[in-house]
Amino acid sequence: MATLGLTDNFVPHISERGSLWQFHFVRSLMAMAVMLAVAAVGLGSLRPRRPWAVAGRSLFQAGSMLIYFGCLSVLPIGVVVAGLFTSPLFVVLISILFQGKRVGPWRWCAVGIGFAGALLVIRPDPSALNWVSFAPILAGMLYAVGAVATRAWCEGETTLTLSAGFFAALGVFGLVGMALLPGTGAPEGHAGFVWRTTGPLDATMLFWFAVQAVGSLIGIALIFRGYLLGEASHVAVFEYSLLVFASFWAWVLWGQEVPPLALAGMALIASAGSIIALRSDDPVPPGRTPAGDGP
Repeated sequence: MATLGLTDNFVPHISERGSLWQFHFVRSLMAMAVMLAVAAVGLGSLRPRRPWAVAGRSLFQAGSMLIYFGCLSVLPIGVVVAGLFTSPLFVVLISILFQGKRVGPWRWCAVGIGFAGALLVIRPDPSALNWVSFAPILAGMLYAVGAVATRAWCEGETTLTLSAGFFAALGVFGLVGMALLPGTGAPEGHAGFVWRTTGPLDATMLFWFAVQAVGSLIGIALIFRGYLLGEASHVAVFEYSLLVFASFWAWVLWGQEVPPLALAGMALIASAGSIIALRSDDPVPPGRTPAGDGP
């Protein structure tokens, strides 16, 4: 989350002149080149043990990111981020409804506190809500399915394999967007990010693509590793910390001040992580008593 919070602050350098679809395609090519080099020196394998499971999981998470970035062009960023950060709530619900796991009150408390803290940080405007505003919630649900599937479907796969699947899916989405969009009539500046098919590939743009490729590869690989090692409803709460790190880097890099209400939200997010770390154990199947997730 700290790595992604840093790299997300550089997206405006790309969105002002670039294309979302070209960005996903070129960044995926760069990330795949890095992973191929890592695999070539014997530090991992790109070959999946269960190709269909890895492909299915990758489509869910890549689809989530596609909706998320697409919504940024038509909705206020606070609404979009709030929708995506419903994913920990969906992770808990999926764990209960489809995996038969029981989540105790401490886990529910942490998720609720984290979501409340996220709302204080991003402060979505209720007057800006319409039916399109529910699309980011769909992104949050797809992300949650992919998060749960990381361990449920892909246990035993390597982090490198899952990362390759994710970037490959995003690269395909980017290529499809470049091929199908008309490429004419796109607005100037940041507003045209989603509607352009291509943008300039000069040295400056390639540099920022490379920064995004390396930074997102590191951050996403660590997230996937976390979901492989830990229970999804446990790990998901810590993703709220992205808002804290993104705000910190925005203050360091751009001098953007954080209002007191947002600071209170960050304190709630930190509290949610502390609850999970100190009081919450992995959920267990029905019929067994949780060791540390009870009252």
